[in-house]
Amino acid sequence: MPKLKSKRGAKKRFKVTATGKVKASKSNRRHILTTKTRKSKRHSRKANILNKSDSARMRLAVLG
Repeated sequence: MPKLKSKRGAKKRFKVTATGKVKASKSNRRHILTTKTRKSKRHSRKANILNKSDSARMRLAVLG
């Protein structure tokens, strides 16, 4: 059986931590930032840890 290829789009958007959790950047930070509150912009700077149910599928896509 051949090796599984990783999804290239997923590899650019997600990172797998050393403990196996999947990190992703939060959304809504591209434009129209004047209408968003200071708190929401500040909180969206941090990386987001995916839910356990989603992370198994994304880990397969990122690592291949």
